[in-house]
Amino acid sequence: MNKQPFAASVSVIVPAMNEAENLPHVFATLPEWIDEVILVDGNSTDDTIAVARRLRPDLRVVVQSRRGKGNALIEGFQAARGDIIVMIDADGSTDGREIRSFVATLVNGADFAKGSRYAPGGGSDDLSPIRSLGNKVLTGLTNFLYGTRYTDLCYGYNAFWARHLDALDLDCDGFEIETLMNVRAAQAGLVIREVPSHERSRIHGVSNLNAVRDGWRVLRTIWRERSRGAAVTTAQAQVALAK
Repeated sequence: MNKQPFAASVSVIVPAMNEAENLPHVFATLPEWIDEVILVDGNSTDDTIAVARRLRPDLRVVVQSRRGKGNALIEGFQAARGDIIVMIDADGSTDGREIRSFVATLVNGADFAKGSRYAPGGGSDDLSPIRSLGNKVLTGLTNFLYGTRYTDLCYGYNAFWARHLDALDLDCDGFEIETLMNVRAAQAGLVIREVPSHERSRIHGVSNLNAVRDGWRVLRTIWRERSRGAAVTTAQAQVALAK
């Protein structure tokens, strides 16, 4: 599949719902060397699929079975054929030209490359003061509970080796998907490295993100995963004793 410059094939997952106006900008930033692009359509009522196929004839389309960004990403991950999976947004906020940095980080030894707007070299044109504050509080709580050293918990630009999908064991439908991935990657002992990323403002349309509602879902995910982590550790210990 691969066309260089990396000795690994790369799949890019793009969840989208009514993003026809933004896709020309998004696809224009994608590197020529990526191996496949999978558009996961959330039952769009505009020309999202038609525009995407016109822009990229080799596109693969997955029609989402349920609702929510988490469900869209999970279904895209399951359909991916590449060694490496990259997740980007369809609203123009994530720059496809940064994919090289994410893939290079993985090829150089990381299991999970986590985008960060707060790492040196990163930034955002879109974060409001209240969202930034909420993100920092949730990031700090996660670091305290799980021993991580993240700088940006709630950011959806990430990449990882497809072989780690079973370890992540993703099972949520909403925007909390990024938090779930970050926590479970840490629980699984994956090598996680942050990649500086600059978030741009949405080009057209209105975001479905709700700071209060989705912030609450993120908080519940952080707390819920504590008990799951303990259960996983106990199960692993029991298996070890049985052996």
